[in-house]
Amino acid sequence: MSRQDLSGMKIRGIADPWKEGIARGWDVVDAATLETDRTLEADVVIIGSGAGGGVSAEILSEAGLKVIILEAARLKSTHEFDMNEGNAYRDLYQEGATRMSKDAAISILQGRAVGGTTVVNWTSSFRTPAQTLNHWREAFATEGLTPEEMAPWFDRMEKRLNVSKWIIPPNANNQVLKRACDQLGWQWDTIPRNVDGCWDLGYCGTGCPTNAKKSMLVTTLPVAMENNATLVHSAAAETLEIRGDRVRSVRCIAFGTDGRPTGRTLTLKAPTIIAAGGGINTPGLLLRSKVPDPHERVGKRTTLHVTSTAFGDYDDEIAPYYGAPQSVYSDEFTWRDGVTGKAGYKLEVMPGHPGVTAILLDAPGPHHTEQMRRLPNLSLMIAMLRDGFHEQSEGGNVVLRDDGTAVLDYPLTDYLLEGVRHSLYSQMEAHFAAGAARVRARHQDAQWHRDWTSARRELETLRYATHFVPLGSAHVMGGCSMGEDERLCVTHSNGRYHHLDNLYVFDGSLFPTSLGVNPQLSIYGLVARNASRLAEKLKG
Repeated sequence: MSRQDLSGMKIRGIADPWKEGIARGWDVVDAATLETDRTLEADVVIIGSGAGGGVSAEILSEAGLKVIILEAARLKSTHEFDMNEGNAYRDLYQEGATRMSKDAAISILQGRAVGGTTVVNWTSSFRTPAQTLNHWREAFATEGLTPEEMAPWFDRMEKRLNVSKWIIPPNANNQVLKRACDQLGWQWDTIPRNVDGCWDLGYCGTGCPTNAKKSMLVTTLPVAMENNATLVHSAAAETLEIRGDRVRSVRCIAFGTDGRPTGRTLTLKAPTIIAAGGGINTPGLLLRSKVPDPHERVGKRTTLHVTSTAFGDYDDEIAPYYGAPQSVYSDEFTWRDGVTGKAGYKLEVMPGHPGVTAILLDAPGPHHTEQMRRLPNLSLMIAMLRDGFHEQSEGGNVVLRDDGTAVLDYPLTDYLLEGVRHSLYSQMEAHFAAGAARVRARHQDAQWHRDWTSARRELETLRYATHFVPLGSAHVMGGCSMGEDERLCVTHSNGRYHHLDNLYVFDGSLFPTSLGVNPQLSIYGLVARNASRLAEKLKG
């Protein structure tokens, strides 16, 4: 195995906290093995085990409360992470990594694992920008969430999950963005990452095989299990049973090892219910349950960091599949036109593993083969657009399909598409400034260009419309917006549902807008605050 080739690498001798914990007696229920229907009771039921569910499980269990954690995915842990894209997309992502917006214009990457998206994200960890927090207070009447009030909670979670700026030099893919910013005079900085002892392999999106990524799988959830929590996996919350102003129980359906319903059901009962299934899934659960919603706000204002892409082909090797996936960012354009002005966008790069790159290239037949042969020399730049801050950018709506599953209906407005157009200009200019031999926008009609003049000319003539410019997002926010004005928002600022006394939402669906940064640390900090206050309330 050469120094540059990790494809045959075998990682051995890494402790698996779940294998060891189960051997010690952790209470784990595999719903695929149930032969009869079951009812379980606790002080708190948490629906979802990702950033919100994991943090709240740790905090509430440490307060002495009996917690049940419900997760639809099967339990996969350290010893099963083999850096194989195919296995990971099938086992660790929503809808096998094929989740799309309703009209299939936007691909949506979300995790589906014990540990949620924290198991497969790229570790970028930013605090919620002050601009965003201040906008929420002014537009949605949030309380207690000023930058000064949130700082201690971010500080707490940064220490808990070892968040710090990445000190290792960026890989060649991230170096492209740094070099471009230096050449063009744009702002850039190093990305903080939630890692400890990172091997710098680059396969974060397939589950960390070394436990270096401080995901919920290896941090908060094991602590909750040591505090006598129960994990129920391979079972999904179908509906909440509501009587009066309280949720009485959660009705769950069990899935077999093949992912299909087994016909078995579980009923989970607790005085307090926390929905932490994430954007799309949490609003979907509330819609299926027909929760009281007099202003019809559930599922509304579901926002995305809609993401555009441009490719740079370099003479030197980039090897975008190795090294920390994200370690450099630029906010040159994020707030350039003010909080509520034109659509701002954050510049980052994404890892170029073969499977995902093959999809992103969108090229037919022999052209696709030729471009994939250039993969070692490709750099993949992305721009994440802020939405939800402008009156022409209110996000989308989570709705239910005929079978009761949730889908995001997200129209691409002219306002947003204009932001996409500008973002492609910035990305292509950046690639040329960094020394790319040729550059192409991700667009149905785009060609490769060897100079910025011809590329700019093409960008002026391309059609910016649904399906003409393929887009993606790995960040789903909103749908259960928090704020004290119930005409606009679904929950209070502490996460409690406006119209049910014992239902809380502790995940990214709380955000009234998108963030302008990768969301995991925002969820950690907000949920640490709200779960700590809930623990105080429940313990009296």
